Amino acid sequence: MATINKNYLKLPGSYLFSRIAKKVAAYSEANPDAKIIRLGIGDVTRPIAPKVIETLHSAVDEMADPSTFKGYAPDLGYEFLRKVISEKDFKVRGCDISPDEIFVSDGAKCDCGNIQEIFGLDNVIAVCDPVYPVYVDSNVMAGRTGEFDAAADRYKGVIYMPCKAENGFAPELPEEVPDLIYLCFPNNPTGAVISKEKLQEFVDYANKNDSVILYDAAYEAYISEEGVPHSIYECDGAKDCAIEFRSFSKTAGFTGLRLGYTVIPKQLKTGGEELWPLWARRHGTKYNGAPYIIQRAGEAVYSEEGMKQVKEQIAYYMWNAKYIHDGLKEAGFEVSGGVNAPYIWLRTPDNMTSWEFFDMLLEKANVVGTPGSGFGPGGEHYFRLTGFGSKENTIEAIERIKKM
Repeated sequence: MATINKNYLKLPGSYLFSRIAKKVAAYSEANPDAKIIRLGIGDVTRPIAPKVIETLHSAVDEMADPSTFKGYAPDLGYEFLRKVISEKDFKVRGCDISPDEIFVSDGAKCDCGNIQEIFGLDNVIAVCDPVYPVYVDSNVMAGRTGEFDAAADRYKGVIYMPCKAENGFAPELPEEVPDLIYLCFPNNPTGAVISKEKLQEFVDYANKNDSVILYDAAYEAYISEEGVPHSIYECDGAKDCAIEFRSFSKTAGFTGLRLGYTVIPKQLKTGGEELWPLWARRHGTKYNGAPYIIQRAGEAVYSEEGMKQVKEQIAYYMWNAKYIHDGLKEAGFEVSGGVNAPYIWLRTPDNMTSWEFFDMLLEKANVVGTPGSGFGPGGEHYFRLTGFGSKENTIEAIERIKKM
């Protein structure tokens, strides 16, 4: 008899954004005339940059010519893309990351979830609280956690690192030493950043304890302040303890094209074993590579014209984020984020639960956001809005909220 992976039964309910979609669909069906503004899911809305579109057309034409046609991509990704990533994402910042330490994929979300496959099931994970759900859920599915404790709203066997307003929503070093440490900065959902000094403390801690840091830098292109690290490899010793994930989804609006990459330094070891060969084996066995035309599009992002156009898109979203931040603050909300990330993190009024505020916002303002409790127990009484909507919808949404 076939059996199921019973670890999936530990997961309570549906994925956060699936639950939101169902609630919004039910409200829309009951209120067909309501104009709903969605500022919840972190999906981009601006068209792909013209330089990237031009390159996509050119690459498609190549696929129609026998002399330039491409089939399967190389395991790590095409060298033309890995080389420009190495130069313009890392070496310009003093990070010695070589092209063959870069694994091209179809997105950071997949890599953040799949990376746990190269680690043993006896590893203990530490996550920020609140946290992007994929880090926890993928480890639950693998069997690396205990059962879900509904009363505590957390999984047994997981180390939760509180991220509170008092510490700038950046975690302290955990007292109980974990094997795998998930960090995401600029942070989703809080929009917070971590200083280089604080990040260096985590790197030193990981090297001292033979832990591995899994560093999600999907939003690094949104950093506007000086002194904020764009890569963990800006820290001394990071190549000995850290894996970094990057995404074209938010940097260049590739949510519909799918492109990202993971960096694993050749010198990174744990328990005396090199991790690069393990991820290379997993990559080659389970993945056939991002399409050639998409990787050419990724290369175009780094062209002079492409970089200029992408920066303009990021500025558009960050204008929205600032408008949301300032508008909510004017309306009396306790709010943070929106400076180095497109996310705004607000305290719910009158000690409302996150889902109570979700319902009120949907019913009274027809605006959709994301309940903070969906990101873990530390997110209760908080709420996330994003700057990824259109400017017009962003302005209208804030005006509606002010009138509630």
